[in-house]
Amino acid sequence: MSKRQSGVKPGRKRVDPITASVINGALESIAIEMGHKLMRMSYSSIIRESEDFGAALTDAEGRQLCECKMSTPLQSGPIPGYIRGILRTLEARGDKVEPGDVIMHNDPYGGASHGPDFAFCVPVFLGKKLFGFSVTTAHHLDVGALTPGSCGIVDAVDTYAEGLQFKAVKIVSRGRSNDAVWQILRSNIRASDLVVGDMEAQIASAEIGAARLKALVEQYGEKTFNGAFEDLMDHSERLMRQAISELPDGEYSATTYIDGFPGIADARYHDLPIKVTLRVTGDEMEVDLTGTADEIPDKPINMPFEGTVDCAIWLTLRSILLDSVKFGEIPQNSGLTRPITIKAPKGCLANPNFPAPVIARFCPGNQLADTVMKALSQAVPGQVSAGIGNLRVVAFSGLNAGEHWVHMEILEGSYGGRLGLDGMDAVDTLYANTRNNPVEDMESHLPLRIDCYELRNNVAAAGKWRGGVGSIRGFTYLADGGFSIEGEGHIYRPWGFDQGSDGTTGQLKFVAKDGAGKDLESKVPYHRMNVGDRLVAYGPCGGGYGNPFERDPEKVLADVADEFITAEMAQADYGVVILENAVDMAATRKLRNAR
Repeated sequence: MSKRQSGVKPGRKRVDPITASVINGALESIAIEMGHKLMRMSYSSIIRESEDFGAALTDAEGRQLCECKMSTPLQSGPIPGYIRGILRTLEARGDKVEPGDVIMHNDPYGGASHGPDFAFCVPVFLGKKLFGFSVTTAHHLDVGALTPGSCGIVDAVDTYAEGLQFKAVKIVSRGRSNDAVWQILRSNIRASDLVVGDMEAQIASAEIGAARLKALVEQYGEKTFNGAFEDLMDHSERLMRQAISELPDGEYSATTYIDGFPGIADARYHDLPIKVTLRVTGDEMEVDLTGTADEIPDKPINMPFEGTVDCAIWLTLRSILLDSVKFGEIPQNSGLTRPITIKAPKGCLANPNFPAPVIARFCPGNQLADTVMKALSQAVPGQVSAGIGNLRVVAFSGLNAGEHWVHMEILEGSYGGRLGLDGMDAVDTLYANTRNNPVEDMESHLPLRIDCYELRNNVAAAGKWRGGVGSIRGFTYLADGGFSIEGEGHIYRPWGFDQGSDGTTGQLKFVAKDGAGKDLESKVPYHRMNVGDRLVAYGPCGGGYGNPFERDPEKVLADVADEFITAEMAQADYGVVILENAVDMAATRKLRNAR
């Protein structure tokens, strides 16, 4: 990716700041409205409850104007890449964007995050001039892959095995519906009513956004609107450049590892490094991924460079360097990315060659974000957390009276400890902020019973600020079906920081109806389940932050009471002696002084 020049001139304003601020607020309101409308109109719980969707507005080139704040960054963040991919594809085949078009796109080598994330793009015209795009993205439950669902596809040999691919296809052309494409969709995907219903909701939401954007531009005039947008991008760029300039110049490197496929004897398939080197020079930063493992040509844990890798890096840097607690609301636009250059060798996990499969890119991408944070911890130790417990994603599925049911569930991870704060328990981490589904919603719609949903006991990583704790979730099948899982973190523990302890790995267990059980790897291809069979998932726990012997003894006592740790762990890891549910301060001081 080449360096983009900003052209920012301090003090230069195209419109007055108040007008620009009002326009920015209006843009954000449009994106939020798009998100709410999409959630309310959607059929599947992955959008309606988990909020695994994106909504954003761009200009005619694909530069982001705004995004829906309650969507996941991995859905809204790639939208400029979707538009660039669409424009390249249309130009290559001699087509163009016209009024009344609705364009569908899910090409993972053309800007899409991965195949199940479909974008529906509605162009905005001012007269005959293309002005911008209103775009929604969402993860769909099934895209016609080898096995049911659109996650847990961990045995695809190439992108063709990952499901249907649509490259800038006009599902509505000049106002006329392309019924043949809708028929292809319905004929090649499972749970088609849910999936097509979600797609129709995406289109309706994008049309609302397009109408609102056009009205806003007409209200202020194109010149004023464009001037405000350029000023807002310059403002966001200045904030990022200032944050980078406050870092000491130099290189900051870190490496973490992902499980890969430990069941395969070939060493190329497991224990895969992700390496990040941050090079800070003045107010610019290069993110170099040289040293990251080579791509795996026939397993789908490669990461699209545009759509996953870039978003993981941008989101992590923006969250750490421009923390909203300190900086407040910052315009979310393309100006934020101008000072950052990303370099990834072609043919590595983070920049694969077509047609290397990429559908299970989520967990490696989240580990990449974690590695960026680990590298950045050397420059801003007070602004990071210790290592995160990665997420897992499971696809539950089955047949009911000849009809497919498919459900996608996100098994949450946890954060490491932070300066002044313990790690957050059982939450999505880094570039994901989706929610898990309510138990009541799942049990009322699916032949599944949730047997348990609780925090893990006695596994919290020690630190002055302890690591976050993962959950235990048990699922029992009430009808025959199956599942598949994509995950990480069963081998490598989340990293502790500044004398904090490493976290705890995740686990998966299959338990048959007769009670016989077995441990599963972090990635499970389609696995058949009979009535009464159970899947039990143990979430990983984040790393500890800081010297455990500096933790307030009363907080250690509270952790024992909450069963985050045992009294024996309190004494061994924290030097805190607990007798009869109270801290023995004299014994604690003696033990801590001795160490």
